Amino acid sequence: MRMLAEEIDVSIADWASHIGENIPFKSGVPPMRILISDYSGHPFQVQLSRELARRGHLVMHMFFAGFQTPKGNLVRQEQDPETFDITYVNLGETFRKDSFVRRRQQEVQVGELMAAKLRGFKPDLVISSNAPLDTQRVFQKAADEIGAKFIFWLQDIYSEGISRVVPRKLPVVGHAAAAFYRWLEFTMLRNSDRVVAITQDFVPILTAKGVKAEQISVVENWAPLDELPRHARENDWAAIHMHPSALRYVYSGTLGYKHDPSLLHDIARRLPEAHVHVFSEGEPASALAREVAEAGTPNLTVHPWVPFADLPRMLSGADVFVAMIEEEAGVYSVPSKILTYLTVGRPILASVPAENLAARLISHHDAGRVMPPSEREAFLQAAVDLAQSEVRRRAMGNNGRAYAERAFDITAIADHFERILGEIA
Repeated sequence: MRMLAEEIDVSIADWASHIGENIPFKSGVPPMRILISDYSGHPFQVQLSRELARRGHLVMHMFFAGFQTPKGNLVRQEQDPETFDITYVNLGETFRKDSFVRRRQQEVQVGELMAAKLRGFKPDLVISSNAPLDTQRVFQKAADEIGAKFIFWLQDIYSEGISRVVPRKLPVVGHAAAAFYRWLEFTMLRNSDRVVAITQDFVPILTAKGVKAEQISVVENWAPLDELPRHARENDWAAIHMHPSALRYVYSGTLGYKHDPSLLHDIARRLPEAHVHVFSEGEPASALAREVAEAGTPNLTVHPWVPFADLPRMLSGADVFVAMIEEEAGVYSVPSKILTYLTVGRPILASVPAENLAARLISHHDAGRVMPPSEREAFLQAAVDLAQSEVRRRAMGNNGRAYAERAFDITAIADHFERILGEIA
């Protein structure tokens, strides 16, 4: 297995120059040097990078290793094409999510590190996903300086979240900071060669802020179906790490300002015969673990994140998946974990605003139960209802899996991205 580009005695530019001499041409779009930067390191973005590389493009995939979130398959595999490689940036210190000022400084530093990698690779085109605004500002400027086309892959409207959270934490300067980030985000979106939005719901928000309709393409998120095979509930990993006999309610992913971890504790208290398994890290997860210990709730366990290789067996051990977004998130954030849940074929219990794309997917395809965050009691009753019907759980899980098999075709998704690349190249 060839090592990551920065781990061998050759620069990214040298690797690109060597490989780029004879790129096999396999698609309808001329070969391009593409840098896909996914700040978080999530699974489906790197799947896209691999697929574009298989089509003959020279693709470097980059992520920030210090960001605390579950990661995808970010190690080169034997079957990966020579036109694909992975690189990352990291800080020499802990990333401070808990400090607005220090976090902002570090996000600028990450942007500078990413910009240096960009200049070394010299791509024709950059696709940037999940980057905080201070990181994106530095990164986009570097792309502009070398003349690379820039696609802003819009996963979340960050300034909306900042406008909700920062004024509460910094009452004096918070409103001014929120106004600045609203200006910054929509300025960067307007200045991008293309905006790829993950939901049609973003389009009227963008156009109202001056992003031209012809600049916007909509590509809904997906999960890497071929990398998330279904296993039996009673698999070897689940037998070791999960409750052997109780009904398993599983939450997997980050816990942050958009989530209410107390819902997970409430499920455990409402269903003492079940066991709630929470796979997460960070202060909110630690706080939940402390709360559960102090309350003496025996049927909720907080686990660390699992390596991507173990993720399919962990997820397959679930009976019901749990997802949640606070009401104020509205349409501005779509939880990608729900897409991963769908691939495994288990029902989803969701506390999500009705207008959110995730809520519509679950409801439309009868893949679980969805309640607005304001209806806490109805949510808990839905948890009870799912516990009482194995037949219903199985049917909902199969519905979700059937949708994933139809919608998560990486060939069709990469075709869509290639059309976008061809239009702006």
